[in-house]
Amino acid sequence: MRLRNCILVVAIIVWSLGGALRTAAAADASGGPTPPRLSFLDGEVSFWRPGAEDWAPAKTNMPLAPGDSLYTGDNANVELQLAPRALVRGGAGTQIGLESLENGYVQLKVTAGHLALDLRERDLGETIEVDTPQGAFTIDRPGYYRVEVDENRTTFLTRRDGAASVIPAGGEQTDVGPDQQVVLEGNDEHAELTSGAAPAPDDWDKWNLERTDSLGEAPKSARYLPRGVSGGDDLDRNGSWHDEPEYGPVWTPSAVTPDWAPYTTGHWVWDPYYGWSWIDDAPWGWAPFHYGRWVSVGGGWGWAPGPVAVAPVYSPALVAFFGAPGVGVSVSVGVPFVSWVALGFGEPLIPWWGPPAFIGHCWWGGWGGPHIVNNVVIQKNVFVNVNRVNVYKNVSVQHAVVRVNRDQFGRPGAQHVRVSEADARNLRPVRGNLGVHPTPQSLVPAAGRGRRPPDAVRARPVVATRAPQDPSPHLRASGLNAGPAHVPPPRIVQPTRGPRGGGGAGRAQGPAGAAPGAATAPPPPHAPTRGPEGRAVTPQPARPQGQHPGHAAPRGPAAERTPPHAPAVERPTPQQPAAERPRGGGGSHAPAPQGGAVPRTERRPSPHAEPSSPPRGSQGGAPREERVPPAATHPAPAPGYPRGGNPRGGYQGGGGSRPAGNPRAGSAPGAVHPAPAPHPARPAGHQHERSGASMVPRRSVAAAGFPSQLRAHHAAPGSHRG
Repeated sequence: MRLRNCILVVAIIVWSLGGALRTAAAADASGGPTPPRLSFLDGEVSFWRPGAEDWAPAKTNMPLAPGDSLYTGDNANVELQLAPRALVRGGAGTQIGLESLENGYVQLKVTAGHLALDLRERDLGETIEVDTPQGAFTIDRPGYYRVEVDENRTTFLTRRDGAASVIPAGGEQTDVGPDQQVVLEGNDEHAELTSGAAPAPDDWDKWNLERTDSLGEAPKSARYLPRGVSGGDDLDRNGSWHDEPEYGPVWTPSAVTPDWAPYTTGHWVWDPYYGWSWIDDAPWGWAPFHYGRWVSVGGGWGWAPGPVAVAPVYSPALVAFFGAPGVGVSVSVGVPFVSWVALGFGEPLIPWWGPPAFIGHCWWGGWGGPHIVNNVVIQKNVFVNVNRVNVYKNVSVQHAVVRVNRDQFGRPGAQHVRVSEADARNLRPVRGNLGVHPTPQSLVPAAGRGRRPPDAVRARPVVATRAPQDPSPHLRASGLNAGPAHVPPPRIVQPTRGPRGGGGAGRAQGPAGAAPGAATAPPPPHAPTRGPEGRAVTPQPARPQGQHPGHAAPRGPAAERTPPHAPAVERPTPQQPAAERPRGGGGSHAPAPQGGAVPRTERRPSPHAEPSSPPRGSQGGAPREERVPPAATHPAPAPGYPRGGNPRGGYQGGGGSRPAGNPRAGSAPGAVHPAPAPHPARPAGHQHERSGASMVPRRSVAAAGFPSQLRAHHAAPGSHRG
């Protein structure tokens, strides 16, 4: 009998440990990358996501997902932030697609326009692929890169020690060294490659370089943020840091109303991989809403990133939801709704996205501070029963809990209503899936219609080294219709030689998942490539060189988390007759930018372009605890993204374009513009903010800044600090 009891006890322990370990393993196995951030807009920029009804206006702080597309109108510019000092910018008349996103890898598509990649991270640690109609380019080291896409020609150049590799359609893989330019002429079946020295930077290049230079080496906020977190520049411009004995470094916004609370000015958008994601309206609304925790201090709100003890992990939002899934909760007015509150210091996030074994379990991914449950500090190696988590400190703060009717949740312009403290105490936490299904309106960042690219631009096929990720299974699983695939699949090419090898040919494998089809006629051809003084640049034939490291074996953990190739992305094509690409020059001026000096380019760059000028500024008790083995040193990353089909890792992306209007006069090369200014019609001295982020390796916040054991807070439901 004694032996039988011992065996039973052991079995129970093993079963309990197994469940906890399976949950942790599921979270770790499905770790997702940080989405690219839409960090700057100037002029008319449109956004489209598969499943949406039409193109919509783009919005800053929008996290991008595979399948998303951007299009810049006349005299417009857009900036995507891959990392604090890794920026991708597109000019007027550019269509950019984010094709794949994985840890260590990002795949972009450019079908028209011009694109600049200003990559200044010391350890880039990412492979970026840029697919164009004539060839696929691979980048995996810092530098400055520019891509021009015309009707039958793609021009690619490198600066500032940049180096890349290119596989032309039907051609050989070739390395592109520093300060070189290659020109591909042809189509997605065959393109001829010629190369030569890169011409001197033109005005659009100068604006890109100056805009990044003006950000400096790193923002002041970098000393408080984990390496790799974007948005530090925005924090510097819009608030200040101070130290709180209980929380360590705390950042407070400088221009908010007295009744403001986090997660009240913005709205929810549906991400095919991360589910419901928060987009804040504030220009600084990136880092404080995807990392760290919010605390009530001194009668106001502050953002505490926590000790820098672990690698940062992106979350679509850091809130606790309330309301019974599928039914909702009725308080006072009797209308079903969904409500939420910002997580307090050390409180667990209960995910609503990711695989089933991850959803609905307590998770502290990327949090280096203490673990606090129901206002009690617990050991980090303790398994917490999520059903016993029912106290959130910020619920007791006035105006902290907001709600929205369930049928309006996730729609731009939905009215948020504050929940009284008395009603907030009666809310039931949602532990996992919200039970709110997205609609096509939930997929876009703003209401209204955006400018569609010309049909010929949208239907232009590209060359790629791998098929893009397909968001349609995620959309269908959430009840959305991804629509038929009107965009032709890419023509897949692969190198036949090993890393740093000789000059083997790239094998063309045809369109991904479909036979090649006739593409709609592209826009008119582009003018010849011009040098700085207007003289035509005559490229010379290139000799194949060693393979670029972008095609080397995967590095680090990303190599173990990459799935098979995904099918081609399905993108519905809105029905609209082909439109002529916007022409630069004397066209109407674009709306005010959201930060940074913006150049104006013409579709055919003038050899006598005006110098660039800065653009305008933008915009309770403790739960029952069951002991489990100590957790891993590094917390599991946030699940959500499928580990796409690339044998390399995955990453975020940005967009591109070719010049459609020359930069304006008013800014000398290398000038720092704390506030950008716009069109030539406006004074060159017009000031406005830049919207961007920055980060360099930082020193860790001293552990002494945080008490080793935060004292237990047994706060009454109606009490709070400050």
